[in-house]
Amino acid sequence: MIKKVIKMKLIYVLLFIMTMACNTKNDNKEAPVIKDVSVDLVAMLDTVFSSEQEPISLRDEYIDKYGVDSKEAQEQQKIYEQNHIINERKIREMLDNDGWPDVAIIGERGNRTICNVIQHADNDVRILYLPMMKKAVKDGNLNPQLLVRAEDRIATERGDLQIYGGQMKYYPETKSFNVWPVYDPVNIDKRRAEIGLGPIAEFLKARFDFEWDLEEQIKRSEAFEAEKKLKENEDNQ
Repeated sequence: MIKKVIKMKLIYVLLFIMTMACNTKNDNKEAPVIKDVSVDLVAMLDTVFSSEQEPISLRDEYIDKYGVDSKEAQEQQKIYEQNHIINERKIREMLDNDGWPDVAIIGERGNRTICNVIQHADNDVRILYLPMMKKAVKDGNLNPQLLVRAEDRIATERGDLQIYGGQMKYYPETKSFNVWPVYDPVNIDKRRAEIGLGPIAEFLKARFDFEWDLEEQIKRSEAFEAEKKLKENEDNQ
């Protein structure tokens, strides 16, 4: 009798162990796979950065060597334009679905990647995301320097004077680059300092190897405003 009881207990124990093993196996099958979204986001932005900036760097290098109309420069420009279509779609989908990412996740390089793609888009795209950029600055997720760069680009595309002097333009008549005319050139360094930017002369020299001539830029801005007023008067007649 005692042997029979012990045998029954052993059977119950074995059944219990088998049941727990099956449940654990099923739990493992049903357990969701936790995906690290931040890793995917950073990887996506790294891909966008490379495909957006590398052809631009090569294009600028070939412009310096062979000229803006050279075959080499034009080929890189075409590659950049093709890549940008894909990159803009990725960035807009990200912003539309999730808003501006936390800088703690994507870092300054990630922010610069997003802003570069927006900067290279059409003006209506820059205008569309400007409020989101301003909020990101307010929340501490975006450097204000990247915001003002977009603001300058919006101004130049509208045909207005830029405020901080970060935008250059290629002038076919002189086959050279120059600063897009600036509002109140005399006080531009004061405005730049207020948002943490260095002097315009230092920026242009480092970024474009361009020499800032205040007197020249004052004349260019005055001529720009005079021409704009003349055109407005003609349009109103």
